[in-house]
Amino acid sequence: METRELAYFVAVAEELHFGRAAARLGIAQPPLSRAIRQLERRLGVTLLERTSRSVALTAAGEVLLREGRAALDAVAAADRRTRRAGHPAAKLVLATKSGAAGDLLPALLSAYAATAPAAVTIEVLLCGIGEQERLLRDGRADVALLHLPFDDVTGLDVEELHTEGQVAVLPAGHRLAGHTHLLTADLAGEPFPTWPGSPASPAPGPGPGPLVRDSTQLYQLIALGMVVATLPSSCRSQLRPDLVAVPVLDAPTVTTVIAWPPHSRSPALATLIRCAMDLSTPAALTTPA
Repeated sequence: METRELAYFVAVAEELHFGRAAARLGIAQPPLSRAIRQLERRLGVTLLERTSRSVALTAAGEVLLREGRAALDAVAAADRRTRRAGHPAAKLVLATKSGAAGDLLPALLSAYAATAPAAVTIEVLLCGIGEQERLLRDGRADVALLHLPFDDVTGLDVEELHTEGQVAVLPAGHRLAGHTHLLTADLAGEPFPTWPGSPASPAPGPGPGPLVRDSTQLYQLIALGMVVATLPSSCRSQLRPDLVAVPVLDAPTVTTVIAWPPHSRSPALATLIRCAMDLSTPAALTTPA
């Protein structure tokens, strides 16, 4: 299969409409339809069930959509990483969720800068909730700080840095704000945010509250009493004065990891990872209580 054919199929599979897919690709509809039929003949399977009113994926089509996305992402990542590697001004792009990682990020940047002359420029790419994994996989980032169990690290190389509990972040006037600790059952019925979906699952994650894409938006909605959220305890260093954080004793722990593409041969990346691992010792980095 050619990448062009995969791009055509993914567009149709995501739009489930040949006209919209053709407009998205900037081509006419007839050649797009011919390309999909040719791909089906070559594979010997039906990818799309077509009627005069609808287009639906077959089981084979669902597999090719998942694999096709991954293949196109890999090609785009190879292109970006190759171009960046050949650029005369060497740098590493580090993706991290805005407002995450507490004291870890500034400590990591400081420790890495101290390795000069081995250090190269670190460009920090602050992103929205759930975006850093995608930026790493598609080649826009060389390394990322991810958080388990929320981010998927399948196929990536990782090192665990630190593990922490979670807190309920509430408006200061909330009925539970004065408690010394909570259980998840105490938060039943509260409006939790709806998180963005992952690239593999575009539908947003479950939650009765509004869609939240970054920490600034989240904290504003909490302050307005529109949502509550359970977050890693290190978020306390970022909280506004009109918010409170109460430990949730039975919430799953959150592990921060540094992740990078497998088989990387970058000496600068290896140095950054060693710095991160040195900071993972309890004496090197204290997570805010």
